Amino acid sequence: MNSPLQQTLLNAIRTIPDYPRPGVQFRDITTLLGDARAFRRTVDEMVQPFAGSKVDKIAGIEARGFILGGAIAHQTSSGFVPIRKKGKLPHETVRVAYSLEYGIDEMEMHKDAVKPGERVILVDDLIATGGTAEAAAKLLNQLGAEIVAACFVIDLPDLGGRRKLEALGVPVHTLLSFEGD
Repeated sequence: MNSPLQQTLLNAIRTIPDYPRPGVQFRDITTLLGDARAFRRTVDEMVQPFAGSKVDKIAGIEARGFILGGAIAHQTSSGFVPIRKKGKLPHETVRVAYSLEYGIDEMEMHKDAVKPGERVILVDDLIATGGTAEAAAKLLNQLGAEIVAACFVIDLPDLGGRRKLEALGVPVHTLLSFEGD
């Protein structure tokens, strides 16, 4: 039985079968973002565990993490830090490599984006294998940030991403899970 929140999210998220390849059920949150009520509820629920906590920065992972992270930064009166794929940021960066299904890529952020000891929440729309989230957490750790938590709308628990972050000591908060994806 789904909670009212989960039902709202399920109704707002579009599933696209066989994208980007056969057998994958792609969970598309662009429909959630376009639904004002569902988007507001999502942001409110992602912020709720941290109400009253000191949070200095929200770090959003490219690209949907920028949308959610910007809204969460506004709600928590925090700064926002973009974490991007390599080559997209104009100033001095720190970079970390991470594994993809068919190779390696890199994530980066500005060297001056966080100060040692700043309390940061890492945000993205979905956690699957955890490669990008793990890389983002390593970047934040490299600069001395204290990662309060990582927040996602969707968890695909069978793919193990949550376990990767928890192994780094990062608490993970999600609003909805899809088993078997």
